[in-house]
Amino acid sequence: MPFYHKLGEFPKKRHTVSRQPNGELFQEELFGTAGFAGMSSLLYHLHPPTAVTAITEGVSIAPEIAVENNLKSTRLKGFQLPPTEDYLESRTPILVNQDVSLILAAPKKSMEDYFFKNTDADEVLFIHKGSGVLRTQMGKIPFSYGDYLLIPRGMIYKLEFDGEENRLFITESRSPVFTPKRYRNHFGQLLEHSPFCERDIRPPVELETIDEKGEFKVKLKKQDMLHELTYAYHPFDVAGWDGYNYPYAFSIHDFEPITGRVHQPPPVHQTFETDTFVMCSFVPRIYDYHPDAIPAPYNHSNIDSDEVLYYVDGDFMSRNDIAPGHLTLHPAGIPHGPHPGAMERSIGKEKTEELAVMVDTFKPLKLTKAALGLSDPDYYLSWKH
Repeated sequence: MPFYHKLGEFPKKRHTVSRQPNGELFQEELFGTAGFAGMSSLLYHLHPPTAVTAITEGVSIAPEIAVENNLKSTRLKGFQLPPTEDYLESRTPILVNQDVSLILAAPKKSMEDYFFKNTDADEVLFIHKGSGVLRTQMGKIPFSYGDYLLIPRGMIYKLEFDGEENRLFITESRSPVFTPKRYRNHFGQLLEHSPFCERDIRPPVELETIDEKGEFKVKLKKQDMLHELTYAYHPFDVAGWDGYNYPYAFSIHDFEPITGRVHQPPPVHQTFETDTFVMCSFVPRIYDYHPDAIPAPYNHSNIDSDEVLYYVDGDFMSRNDIAPGHLTLHPAGIPHGPHPGAMERSIGKEKTEELAVMVDTFKPLKLTKAALGLSDPDYYLSWKH
């Protein structure tokens, strides 16, 4: 995130002598992006973060592609994905391309005996069901229904859930995830017309500094392989840090909708952006207030992007037979719009209670074998009168 944050203790000047109470030097680590040109933070460890005692060969976790060139509008019933005990095993890629992986997960248990690090991608975890705490090297972030958790690549973390009923919609991005450029000024501050501000963004709190030596299992994802590393010291041994590169939470309930007299296009709902896709939040809002407005979205062609909509809760006025946990894909080049009857039904309506997350990718998405197991094969025919 483009604002400065800090936790714990660290020296007045960077790259200078800083000693622990026992006289040993703190181990400084630059946690940075884009070489030395992107956002970064400086972490001060009790022990060397390089002390790895074992690395496994790794196993492939590459998704099995079922449909390479998709032309069909597709609906997936996400809640049909069965719950799985383990967090990593529960992560099920359903739509992928070389830039992004869209993943459903229904883990029943917390990450008890291992940590996780994704070196390939930034992660955006949307919490559809469940609550708990995201524990990281840089502090804790409590989370609950409706939260986005943004975890930068290379961050070691654990998820601790309060219960067993958890549903997550996960976006893995191989390019950095930012707030939209048009919402920020030259200095990175969110502007007055932005639908959210820095007060809505929840950085880590309660820094854990754990001084333990032993064998600590870190599962690491790199190039679609899952490796297991054994660290000689507890990964959460950071005594202080400061900078701009850190995990944070943002609740979809804190997104303030932009409305108008006539129907507004999807970019007014934009929440995050990358070089290869955008993410939007559809939230409860008043409808268009021109006396002749048609609140339902107009038919449109996604000439340059695939559109994915993940339905969270509420009344999805533009679709028939849509329920929470459903996910729709409308591929580039194929016109789509409201279902039959939706336009007429929307006229005169004053507000919507819908809650949904949209991901528009600039390259076509491929369906995995797991996606076909959740798919409604006749969805593309649902516009027939």
